[in-house]
Amino acid sequence: MAITTDNAPAPPPVAGKPGPTSTGRAGDKIFLGLSRGSGILLLVIMASIAVFLSYRASLALAENEGNFFTTFDWNPVGDRPVFGIAVLLFGTIVSSVIAMVIAVPIAVGIALFISHYAPRRLAAPLAYVVDLLAAVPSIIYGIWGALFLVPYLEGLNLWLDQFFAWTYVFDKTEVGVARTLFTVGILLAIMILPIVTSVSREVFLQVPRMNEEAALALGATRWEVIRLAVLPFGRSGVISASMLGLGRALGETMAVATVLSPSFLISLHLLDPGGGTFAQNIAAKFDEADQLGRDALIASGLVLFVLTLLVNGAARLIIARRKEYSGANA
Repeated sequence: MAITTDNAPAPPPVAGKPGPTSTGRAGDKIFLGLSRGSGILLLVIMASIAVFLSYRASLALAENEGNFFTTFDWNPVGDRPVFGIAVLLFGTIVSSVIAMVIAVPIAVGIALFISHYAPRRLAAPLAYVVDLLAAVPSIIYGIWGALFLVPYLEGLNLWLDQFFAWTYVFDKTEVGVARTLFTVGILLAIMILPIVTSVSREVFLQVPRMNEEAALALGATRWEVIRLAVLPFGRSGVISASMLGLGRALGETMAVATVLSPSFLISLHLLDPGGGTFAQNIAAKFDEADQLGRDALIASGLVLFVLTLLVNGAARLIIARRKEYSGANA
């Protein structure tokens, strides 16, 4: 009769089968090499893009007769090439901020409704519709914005001018259709809403069920459960979702070019036509530009590239400095 104890040595591996220490060793090495190579390839691609943009931008800046950061004009094809990004930088940031202010709270509310309030029969179709909206091409949004949003926003603009002109930003000083940065911001908010909603919903669905049940057992209401358990756990995911949406808002091209009436003037009156963005200016002028003009547009693209990297880097710093954002302590 065989006697076994807790300290007895493990039985030898069966012949023909690998032991526990050798299982998957070759596969692990291959997977490690592929993963490391993929990461290095990504860095190489990013570096090559940066080098290309920097080289072509340096050619344009060498011929520029104005200050690239403060000049309001864009005329790289004249006898004295003068071009600057002041208007483009202002328009890009303002329209993106408007989009984020409108889209993020609504997206978080929709995500919470789908994940914690809606019945299952309604939540599944609603989530499918939201995901489907994220796949709509930007040109479709642009056509819809030009044919539907612009005409119907004129009434909203007049209402804002009547009751909120004292804020200065909603003081409408020019007569014209609503082809403004404010309209662009609303259109961008509609475009990024599905992205922010989808990512936030998936994050909220990952909240540990025991955390919610513990809060309910202590007598917390549904809103208190969301405020104390769901939102702290999903905060990093909401920030990541917002950065994804902001990235699309910063680089959106065709929808903005279809809706906006561009001009190289900076005005804090958001209801007045005019302004411009980096992507819209590149799309509008690239085809008719000569070699210097294209280099100038590439220089503006380099600024947009750096701006996007700074935004994403800032988001990562925010998450890293606040450990509770990760949900590890939830």
